[in-house]
Amino acid sequence: MLGRHAYLADRGLSTALFLALSLDRPVLLEGEAGVGKTEVAKVLAQILDRDLIRLQCYEGIDASQALYEWNYSRQLIAVRALQDEEPSDAVVRDLFGPEFLVERPLLAAIRAGSRAVLLIDELDRADDEFEAFLLEILSEFAVTIPEIGVVAAEEPPAVIVTSNRTRELHDALKRRCLYHWIDHPSLDREVEIVRVRAPGVPEALAEEVARAVARLRDMDVAKRPGVAETIDWANALNFLGAEHLDAELAEVTLGAVLKDHEDVEAVTPRLPEIVGDAPAS
Repeated sequence: MLGRHAYLADRGLSTALFLALSLDRPVLLEGEAGVGKTEVAKVLAQILDRDLIRLQCYEGIDASQALYEWNYSRQLIAVRALQDEEPSDAVVRDLFGPEFLVERPLLAAIRAGSRAVLLIDELDRADDEFEAFLLEILSEFAVTIPEIGVVAAEEPPAVIVTSNRTRELHDALKRRCLYHWIDHPSLDREVEIVRVRAPGVPEALAEEVARAVARLRDMDVAKRPGVAETIDWANALNFLGAEHLDAELAEVTLGAVLKDHEDVEAVTPRLPEIVGDAPAS
């Protein structure tokens, strides 16, 4: 099924996703940036015809930013409209009713339940406290909002958690998830991915680009290029009408595959070697 949506998964990933959906368990996907972790959730939502709800993690994110918050400006307008009226308990309750509640991704996923795929992206960027907060959500898929009550999913959403391993996630979270490591693909598989994702790229060019990217990954670069960069580079070269990759073309299009100034400076003198125009030293 993944292959029909232009995502070429190995048997391990396919099995992990099948078990996760069958057993209602989250899947933790780890691997370097650019290997296709986020894309798994996008494709899974397409296959299942579900809404994709994405929680992008970052340093300093807290529960209110991930779960819900109140629309204070709208509440203030409502209070001003009622300022001439005698306040009552009913009026106060109305100010904290569902119409003033702003859903964030986790609450939206709880309410959507089995109609959603929840992507918790780059959890390693968040701090330990936020990771601990997620444990209850992933276990119960329910939350208590003091002014409204308990909101619970009748059936849990499919959950994909991703991490680039910038820090180690805690065992407590890992125990709640199935696990799969996504590595950079083999040369043949990467060529196949380029051909699927960029069907206009000639096979010979796709192979030359994939081979060059594999050599770049073996070098001491700050950011090893991912599959997304391989596809971008192949598309850029094809758009320029290139039939083959040479050092001159590689130099003028290097920004499609390397996104660090020091990496570009270090790699440029070695481009003939990388693209196969000169023997490796």
